Amino acid sequence: MNEIRRAGNKGRFYPADPVQIDEMIDYWNHTIDENIKDKSIWDLKPKAIISPHAGYIFSGFTANIAHRLLANTGAKRIIIIGPSHHVYIKGVSISKFTKYDTPYGYLEIDTNYIQKLQEEFNFDFESQAHFLEHSTETQMPFIKKYNPDVKIVELIYGNIHYTKLYQIIKFILKDPINAVVISSDLSHFHNLETAEAIDQNCLTGVANKNLTILSSDCEACGITGIKAIIEAAIKLELKTKLLDYRTSADASKDETRVVGYMSAAVY
Repeated sequence: MNEIRRAGNKGRFYPADPVQIDEMIDYWNHTIDENIKDKSIWDLKPKAIISPHAGYIFSGFTANIAHRLLANTGAKRIIIIGPSHHVYIKGVSISKFTKYDTPYGYLEIDTNYIQKLQEEFNFDFESQAHFLEHSTETQMPFIKKYNPDVKIVELIYGNIHYTKLYQIIKFILKDPINAVVISSDLSHFHNLETAEAIDQNCLTGVANKNLTILSSDCEACGITGIKAIIEAAIKLELKTKLLDYRTSADASKDETRVVGYMSAAVY
């Protein structure tokens, strides 16, 4: 394990220039600080967040709120879990690199913890699944910005039942220095009215920790990860809080073919 995981989506899903990312984050934080009514939200210390993974112009505001809260935890290690978009994976692939490139510099990958997870779950390493996977990569600049000294582990999943992914999350959350990022967008390419109706099921399922709704009426590319973290919230007696919801139409103004985005805290 001596390779650097290059940021293959830098300049595509998010700016390559950290100054530009700083400007976006400053604007988002100013906007939320000016408009949020419940200031107590900033006291939350989540054990996990759900964060979207589209281009920052579409979902960055929504993701930023969750990552800003994640900085409250003082986590020493963050495990990022996202679905594979490009390569078929049976189960979970663990990222066996040593560093992860971001516009802010490298994040250190915790190779010792990777070995521990490997011994517990016997993960594969599908290297091609990691090189351009945006579900996890879009989280990394936020992590480096808000938690610059943290170590990370990247898990990309494919064909796996959510209960098995829950077992992995449960093991991870046993260690108090760990925090989890679950990456997922919501419905894809419906008109705005339909998208908002479908996405409301996802929001209700997360807010109420209702796996029945999530299993039948929520369209999300990372639904397995969402269901797994909600199973963890139920079994570990954690609370959930919705942080933000919007669609791509908020940025594009195109209401004919939209994607939904949600962020939430599990604490």
